[in-house]
Amino acid sequence: MPEGDTAHRTARRLHEVLAGDVVTRFQLRVPHAATADLAGHTAESVRAVGKHILHRIGEWTLHTHLRMEGQWHAYRPGDAWKRPAFQARAIVDTERWNTVGFDLGIVDLVPREREHEITDPLGPDPLSDTWDAGAARRRLTRDHRAAHVALLDQSNVAGFGNEYVNELLFLRAVDPQTPMSDVDIAPLLDLGVRAMRRNVLLPVRNFTGDARRGKDHWVYGRTGKPCRRCGTVIRETTLGARPETGRRVFWCPTCQP
Repeated sequence: MPEGDTAHRTARRLHEVLAGDVVTRFQLRVPHAATADLAGHTAESVRAVGKHILHRIGEWTLHTHLRMEGQWHAYRPGDAWKRPAFQARAIVDTERWNTVGFDLGIVDLVPREREHEITDPLGPDPLSDTWDAGAARRRLTRDHRAAHVALLDQSNVAGFGNEYVNELLFLRAVDPQTPMSDVDIAPLLDLGVRAMRRNVLLPVRNFTGDARRGKDHWVYGRTGKPCRRCGTVIRETTLGARPETGRRVFWCPTCQP
């Protein structure tokens, strides 16, 4: 599941293969930008802010978001794609590399001077060089919603997704429905930052430290299974800022009283 670490890892790879080269093929297979063509412009950089991936190409910014199913692939010219062509939503090629974005949740092209409209609403990013723990703590302290809902709000912290939130609340023994303003936020954030900075370097996200298959999560996706710490059956419910935005919540009623 794409989260902040996935977006940053993806952006770093795209930057490695594209930055400094001239774009030879540019296609956005979405109705509102299907006629855009940046071929001939130089790919300056690719970076991630939270879960958002930003290509700077010439005077434009290509904004994409992986959402649930999206992926960016990099291929050498002539290599076969590993996903079907009908799933391709964005193509950015150079002489040395072909990059393809499949099933992207957001594909948009904006003038460079408007890039801030994408990033300004986002909270501090744990993987950013300018991570501001104090600002993130203040935003969360003012949020009186359930901790699970507040941590998922990208305007509080940019990058934590449902997988991280479930695992972090377990590790800090916090019931997901506890008001965020009642939680000891500083150590929770510190744990989240350390976990994300470690996971961005790993091929497979891990929260337990156990690299064996199926042993990498404490509670996420483990409904009905025994808690790895106390043996209590893991429960599942849904929480969201609105009923239609509810997300799956996993917790141990003993370890997270």
